[in-house]
Amino acid sequence: MKVCLICEGSYPYVPGGVSGWVQMLCSNLKDVEFMIWSIATTREEMKEYKYQLPENIKAVETIYLGDTLFKTKYKKVKLSSEEKEILRRLIRSNTEMIEWEATLEFLKKYKIQLVDLLMSEQFYDICLEEYLESGSVEPFKKYLWNFRGMYFSFMNPLTGEIPKADVYHSLSTGYAGILGSSASYIEGKPLILSEHGIYTREREEDIIRSEWIQGRFKEIWIDFFKKISLIAYQQSEIVTSLFEANRSLQVELGCPLDKIQIIPNGVSIEEYSNLPSMNKLKKGYFHIGTILRVVPIKDVKTMLLAFDMVQEKMPESFLSIMGGYEENPEYYEECLSLVEALNIKNVQFFGRVNIKEYLPEIDLMLLSSISEGQPLAILEGLAAGKPFVSTNVGDCRSLLEGNEGDSIG
Repeated sequence: MKVCLICEGSYPYVPGGVSGWVQMLCSNLKDVEFMIWSIATTREEMKEYKYQLPENIKAVETIYLGDTLFKTKYKKVKLSSEEKEILRRLIRSNTEMIEWEATLEFLKKYKIQLVDLLMSEQFYDICLEEYLESGSVEPFKKYLWNFRGMYFSFMNPLTGEIPKADVYHSLSTGYAGILGSSASYIEGKPLILSEHGIYTREREEDIIRSEWIQGRFKEIWIDFFKKISLIAYQQSEIVTSLFEANRSLQVELGCPLDKIQIIPNGVSIEEYSNLPSMNKLKKGYFHIGTILRVVPIKDVKTMLLAFDMVQEKMPESFLSIMGGYEENPEYYEECLSLVEALNIKNVQFFGRVNIKEYLPEIDLMLLSSISEGQPLAILEGLAAGKPFVSTNVGDCRSLLEGNEGDSIG
């Protein structure tokens, strides 16, 4: 069997929970042939693999959302009245009004002319309708190019060749979900969707906090991600969720309940219990450790502010931040500046490490994320017998306090 895993902003370029899950899956299913269809931002940011690929991963193909296809001359696109209505509903309607199968058929037909479509008179007219009814005070030019940028990022991944596979497996909705849906529809193969976090909610949080999206455009972008997520929910044969609360969110966002299966994360307790000390950390301190990517959604700044308060009560405490910081260098620099500005002592950023070499000397584990699914960092810490403090996001509370029906407490 050949499985095409569709990863957005993760494997094999960005370490983290989803990437670790992919590595574990492929390494353990040795009789399955995998290929990775990766969606990245830019070639500059994602050019090095962060994982040693298992032998059964036969190929990696990468689509870069930052690659531009805009040009100075365009071919005229002639849409039928039915096709124009499909495009209008995609752009202007709420999700309940969109005919998803007709939309996928439309995208299949025009995949080699997508840029021409975005620059067409029909697209312009539909955006103008939306603009006039919105009552926006923004210049129409700004409105139009926001829509072009939005739907370019949506359509651009669809222009390439589709890898052949027996099953397509998207690891999120969003761009990976629309890519998997399109491949599944065109090739006539099943699509599986596995959500580790709820992509639509995560993008909504990003958009609300963003400075480059202003005013009504925030609402437009949030609605856009809801639309493309629903395409994946509708096209998938099986949708997996990590825990019950996420399943409820998926249903709320339009996923049919009978498609959803809950498959929790897991780690091998044997691998993390009785780890030998490697003397990686300084002696004589109370060691607080965290395993994370240094990015805004992990809210490292709040962690640093909290540790500054701990330092006042426990000067012997030491905070070890373990995880990559290359993904968002600007945020990493802001964290370093905060440490310097507040003169916070006993803080070290280790970068990406083999966590098993550090866990034995950690006294307390910590997670301060704004959003999580079912973090492997907590499972790894608990498997190593470490107490854990976490924000109440995702399934963190259930992992730490237990839940009804737990077989191991």
